[in-house]
Amino acid sequence: MSQEQAQTKWGQFIPLVTVFFFWGFVAASNDILIPVFKKAFDLSQSESQLVSLAFYIAYTVGALIYNGISVIIKQDIVNKLGYKNSLALGLVISALGTLLFYPAANLHSFPLMLSGLFIVALGFSLQQTVANPLAIALGPIRTGSQRLTLAGGINNFGTTIGPLVVSFAIFGSAANATTDISVESVKIPYLILGVAFIAVAIFLKMSSLPDRPALVEASLEDDKSVKGSALRYPQLVLGMIAIFVYVGVEVSTASNLPAYMEKDLGFELKDIAPYISLYWASMMIGRWTGAVEAFTDNVSTQKVLRFIAPYLAFGIFLAVNAIAKHDLAPFYVYGLIILVLIAADMASKGNPAKMLLIFSAIGITALLVGMFTTGMVSVYAITSVGLFCSTLWPCIFTLAVSGLGKHTSQGSSFLIMMIMGGGIISWLQGVVSEYTGIQYSYVVGIICFAYLAFYAWRVSGILRSQGISFDKKLSGGH
Repeated sequence: MSQEQAQTKWGQFIPLVTVFFFWGFVAASNDILIPVFKKAFDLSQSESQLVSLAFYIAYTVGALIYNGISVIIKQDIVNKLGYKNSLALGLVISALGTLLFYPAANLHSFPLMLSGLFIVALGFSLQQTVANPLAIALGPIRTGSQRLTLAGGINNFGTTIGPLVVSFAIFGSAANATTDISVESVKIPYLILGVAFIAVAIFLKMSSLPDRPALVEASLEDDKSVKGSALRYPQLVLGMIAIFVYVGVEVSTASNLPAYMEKDLGFELKDIAPYISLYWASMMIGRWTGAVEAFTDNVSTQKVLRFIAPYLAFGIFLAVNAIAKHDLAPFYVYGLIILVLIAADMASKGNPAKMLLIFSAIGITALLVGMFTTGMVSVYAITSVGLFCSTLWPCIFTLAVSGLGKHTSQGSSFLIMMIMGGGIISWLQGVVSEYTGIQYSYVVGIICFAYLAFYAWRVSGILRSQGISFDKKLSGGH
């Protein structure tokens, strides 16, 4: 590939990653909507978690619709429409979802709000189906993981600033907005978001993104020929459960944190956003740390970057919050917790099963500390779960599809469907909290991490029996 061709590929990749940003921005912003809706609609904690359930279940519904239509027309729907057209269609569907926020706010209707979020995520489901393989196809296959790593970094930038932007839009103009919260305050932010979706859809339609890249077409044709056979592999079936509980603990940890901080620690709603931002920034910190090998093969340089990358990401979090005029003093101590992440990353030695086991064990420890301490120590412990969830997606994904051969594409689609765990586990923790209190409801997260540790141990044996081993570190993320 010539330099000019390579530049063209990256030129196509840059507009593509805007959708990765939106996924992170909206998903993390839900953590601000949950306490707002809870107070405005007088909801219980489990009822407020229907926000997460409606959002994440849409991924599964979207995947079922996608596969159903493909069966009916006897052709992969994305391959028929083209990748660029499908991506634009997904953005338009999401934009339609944002329009529901206007009548929902006027009618003070929680079900209509949930319907809006569901439709937004329904569009995201189609976008996810298109964008991930398209990112891999926009250049040499050997650098596909690097492009996904970069896309994951953009996604995490969205998760970092999303809670801050939405919180400012809702609370920024009224310092005392925590006493009387009106759902009408969410109308304008989401209408603006809808306009942004449409603008990006038009931008992508006019871009040089290919409709049918060769690598993607080959993958789809291969997938069609092996339909129905991927579930024979135990690493995939167990991996589907792992993705379900991983996304579950990742999302539920953050979505239940505002209720804990408000109810048990006395925080004002408008002051919680920086901590939600820190949780999602922790995902960025961990992924940047896990991605250093994508940039250099020099071992000495990698060791240096393992310390530079996480603190550079942490610096971005501090800078964004400084711009938002938040007090940074409570966050400096978090720099010490990042050292635990670095040590765990080095101890994994690039083996995804070992990394999954180590990070799951530390995740359990973090939640135990969060459950049995008080004050800011518990907040930092719960927030640090983001650090130890950060690299689990690529670990699980790789272990689950290893050895599938021609069935890899189908196996990947089954894994994407399990993103619904983000909504179901969040709702489940909300139910548990009504019996145990918010703080002790994090036992749900401990159970999730325990399964992930089991999967790391079990899948290692399965893959060894198939003659599969790992000696290079994986980078990337959800």
